[in-house]
Amino acid sequence: MPMNAADIERMIKEAIPDATVTIRDLAGDGDHYAAEVVSASFEGKSRVQQHQMVYQALQGNMGGVLHALALQTSAPK
Repeated sequence: MPMNAADIERMIKEAIPDATVTIRDLAGDGDHYAAEVVSASFEGKSRVQQHQMVYQALQGNMGGVLHALALQTSAPK
């Protein structure tokens, strides 16, 4: 059973409370999403570290229940 966008957003916000999260279902199948995550906690971190924080927030669901996530992260401007 695929994850829904609301669950993805909730998990990210629970782990990164100040995050602004935008989720799009890319294929309409509940399996392929794009997420934009903006958080002050990303300040000074590399893109890889930022992505690792988001993947950690998803608690191991990447590659399983959540098949694909195109991820864009940044600190607020």
